Amino acid sequence: MQNLSDIGQIKDVLSRHGFSFSKSLGQNFLINPYVCPKMADMAGACEDVGVIEIGAGIGVLTAELAKRAKKVISIEIDSRLLPVLNETLSDFDNVEVINADVMKIDLHSLIAEKFVGMKVIVCANLPYYITSPIIMLLLESKLPIESLTVMVQSEAADRLCATVGSRQAGAVTVAVDYYAQAHKLFDVSRGSFMPAPNVDSKVIKLDVRKRPAIDVSDEAQFFKMVKSAFAQRRKTAQNAISSGMNLPKEQVAQALQLSGLDTNVRAEKLTMIELSKLCENL
Repeated sequence: MQNLSDIGQIKDVLSRHGFSFSKSLGQNFLINPYVCPKMADMAGACEDVGVIEIGAGIGVLTAELAKRAKKVISIEIDSRLLPVLNETLSDFDNVEVINADVMKIDLHSLIAEKFVGMKVIVCANLPYYITSPIIMLLLESKLPIESLTVMVQSEAADRLCATVGSRQAGAVTVAVDYYAQAHKLFDVSRGSFMPAPNVDSKVIKLDVRKRPAIDVSDEAQFFKMVKSAFAQRRKTAQNAISSGMNLPKEQVAQALQLSGLDTNVRAEKLTMIELSKLCENL
């Protein structure tokens, strides 16, 4: 088996297959030998578990998942990496690489077909440019998955794992907390990648809730309100919601008062329960 953390071997494999890095796909391959084993262990990869990986790269994390899990399905958008992965993952018979865009594939069908009788988790080193859309797709699709363990940009990790009602919280924080319990696991320095990005990373884990954190009568309306409330952070929640949802300020002010909230409160100060009450009163 090749040492996929050795820069010389990585360059040799990529060179033989004529591969060059794509900035548009946010390709930064892990070369730190300690990160992927730790990530696979903390994700919960084990013999009765099926794993979905998003973005295989050259297969460093894929290999560690395959050593532990019953089955690994890796969704890789870049077809140029397929011959590379055929070589680097040739020792494993429990790995399947699917050349597809995770934002377009039918994940419900994939899970039903590939992971019969298994618990399913997601484990991935996500491209920075599309981190939040992928995470929200996985959560909003209400897939039968236990958890998502993902490596993301440090700043994104702080926002995704922030406490709702704190200064770091945003609309995505509320959405993540609605569907899952978020935890920061460990830091990953920029020097752990080739080529090295300009930022550090963190590995986080999102344990998917059996039921949402709060009860709302209309999810679409709730998230529309949340998105509006956080879209203009310098404004009060009243002004931001009024503008974003095209509602009279008086109506929003009345809903705030009915919810026991100050009409000058900003969205970042509101807890999940307060946001829920506000949506119902709107």
